[in-house]
Amino acid sequence: MDVKKILADVEAKNPGQPLFLQAVTEVLETIEEYVAANPKYDHNKIIERMVEPDRIFQFRVEWVDDKGEIQVNRGYRVQFNNAIGPYKGGLRFHPAVTVDTLKFLGFEQTFKNSLTTLPMGGGKGGSDFNPQGKSANEVMRFCQAFMTELYKYIGPDTDVPAGDIGVGGREIGFMYGMYKKLARENTGVLTGKGRNWGGSILRPEATGFGGVYFVDYMLKKAGKDIKGKTVAVSGFGNVAWGAAIKATELGAKVVCISGPDGYIYDEAGISGEKIDYMDTLLQTRNNVVAPFADKYPTAKFFAGKKPWEAKVDIAMPCAIQNELTGEDAKLLISNGVQLVCEVSNMGCTAEAIHELQKAGIPFAPGKAANAGGVAVSGLEMSQNAYHLGWTAEEVDTKLKQIMLDIHENCVKYGEANGYVNYVKGANIAGFIKVADSMLELGVC
Repeated sequence: MDVKKILADVEAKNPGQPLFLQAVTEVLETIEEYVAANPKYDHNKIIERMVEPDRIFQFRVEWVDDKGEIQVNRGYRVQFNNAIGPYKGGLRFHPAVTVDTLKFLGFEQTFKNSLTTLPMGGGKGGSDFNPQGKSANEVMRFCQAFMTELYKYIGPDTDVPAGDIGVGGREIGFMYGMYKKLARENTGVLTGKGRNWGGSILRPEATGFGGVYFVDYMLKKAGKDIKGKTVAVSGFGNVAWGAAIKATELGAKVVCISGPDGYIYDEAGISGEKIDYMDTLLQTRNNVVAPFADKYPTAKFFAGKKPWEAKVDIAMPCAIQNELTGEDAKLLISNGVQLVCEVSNMGCTAEAIHELQKAGIPFAPGKAANAGGVAVSGLEMSQNAYHLGWTAEEVDTKLKQIMLDIHENCVKYGEANGYVNYVKGANIAGFIKVADSMLELGVC
């Protein structure tokens, strides 16, 4: 496999798409040695086929705001690879959403879904619509207009979207209501649904829970214990909220959360009603964390700063891509960080990962560590197919096992000389299942 040539071709075919190129580069550089040892992949041009999405839909979304004015947004769905199952991946509503964003996410999702061992392909979608500052009725009208177009391309055995940034239970509800009306069927075509209409217990918490389980397995592998460890979490949405709940439950102390306005440091720990208040802040949809410090005297707010300057044992990026830079990594290392777990999608820059690995700090990539969310989405699909619901204990047990299996696969393919390269291990393990399936399915 000529990595440089393939990357040059990807860059030429996808100009102005740095996120997608970053994601492809990371995977190709880590699987190069494995592919070279298995020439069947080169012979069948698996890499060249794998970096091209199956198809991309782009469509206009017209809706009317509360003032009666017509608004126009762009909607997208990237169906990246369905070699191992229906396309599966979230919908993101954010003004920064572009084809580049969704291609990188869809590519990552393909490997992440493969790691879960569940039969799910990779996809991603969304819109440049910004739900911040919109009324509930405006969000509903947008979601209904968005689904009016999207429903043509999805189905319970074709493509099953979920939520992501800007898309929570409310938005899923509005979209699913319109899908039911248009498709005239009540099937599990969206995951992250409400409990009353087909949703799974623990789905909102699943990404954060899974990330912390992965951290726990990493620490145990290194002969350490999560109890007593201090944790910095970025964001304050569902992922950070779930991570704070589970980290506290396992005996760690979360001391940082953050938002676009800055970060909170609470030496007393963010637990109990403080975690509940994270959810309250999220529901206000103002996207700021400063009020946390106004409510709790032990909390300090650092405007315009990132939580990676705090002295902690564990750092868990839980917000958005490339939120932890090389300089942030150096600061964490100098402050004695013991482990970094990427729970957001590609939350660390390539420079940050290099610095952490060079320093021998265990680092978990998002495609492995944040797979808990899509894993429980897969479990929700299974429950919908069986027309039943599982208990919290059943779902949590399955989630723990999936995260353990992912961790063991990362170790299997990434351990060398006493250090586990979780990036390499995750990429090789995810690649093998997708690539072998593509080989067995033929050129189609």
